Amino acid sequence: MKSRVALIKGTKRYDNLAQALALIEDDIDLSDKKRILIKPNFVSTREQLASTHVEAVRAVLDWLRPRHDGPITIGEGAAVSETFDGYRNFGYLDLAEEYNVRFVDLNQDEWTPVQVYDRRLRPMAVRVARITLESDFRISIGPPKTHDAVIVTLSLKNMIVGSLIRGRGGGLFQMVGQLLPDRLTNSALAEKAKSRLSTASRSDKFALHQGYHGLNLNLYSLAKVIAPHLSVIDGFVGMEGSGPSSGTPVDLRVAIASTDFLAADTVATRLMGFDLDEVGYLHYCKLGGLGAGDLNDIEIVGNTTIEECLRPFQPHPTYRQQLQWHLPSVEEYL
Repeated sequence: MKSRVALIKGTKRYDNLAQALALIEDDIDLSDKKRILIKPNFVSTREQLASTHVEAVRAVLDWLRPRHDGPITIGEGAAVSETFDGYRNFGYLDLAEEYNVRFVDLNQDEWTPVQVYDRRLRPMAVRVARITLESDFRISIGPPKTHDAVIVTLSLKNMIVGSLIRGRGGGLFQMVGQLLPDRLTNSALAEKAKSRLSTASRSDKFALHQGYHGLNLNLYSLAKVIAPHLSVIDGFVGMEGSGPSSGTPVDLRVAIASTDFLAADTVATRLMGFDLDEVGYLHYCKLGGLGAGDLNDIEIVGNTTIEECLRPFQPHPTYRQQLQWHLPSVEEYL
């Protein structure tokens, strides 16, 4: 059976997402779910373009609440500043009373160690927020963006990186990195600085970055543990160029939804003009059988087609370097 992905194009963000969710309603079973987590993206708590719009979350809640009267948590672990700054700045806190949801900072949650790999492919552990691990229905919602290390960031990467524990000093490298020329942010010196700062600040978001090959393998490793059960990609406006936080807007006017995270990310990757098999972590998820990573295995439902929505994104300036993620020996770890 093919994985089903809803693809809607329209003039209103909320309506696009509501229609997309309605189209895959039969794929979503909430009958035995007790702990639901909605995971937005706050790579920035100030720049709306880089982050999940509150109307996208509202569309999910309006679909979800008539079908689930139990606890719903909105949880994020912001990349740089305080997570609750994002909740406040983007107008999220009004949702608490309206939908009876609670907000948490995943950076401050209790945690469980999960094994990944260092740059020499030796086992190492990162701390994953327990709320993410223990939620029996995880929803990832965020915009499609280019990325400075793994080409694109979509539903899977949003769920994983935000769920890693960031120490109080963990935003320092990103703030410094935004001031550096692009050619330096992924240099050997920068990679060493990430490793040292991750140790000093106890930031597992940075500890995940073990070179291009290590980072892609680690995202795959964590996908086997905390992949989203429902992927909602709000492509009303995406980001190209110097993503995930400093790029420029792309008016796609689309919404994507699927219970197969890899299928959703595959469709979004194609809409952005990239080949899934050049995105290391998604390629590994495809090889590992974690979902449908081939368009021939995906059924598109909606009011448009991939061809009609295709709009190639300008890649990050370090795109060519990012393609150097593959090592022949990595497949042994899949």
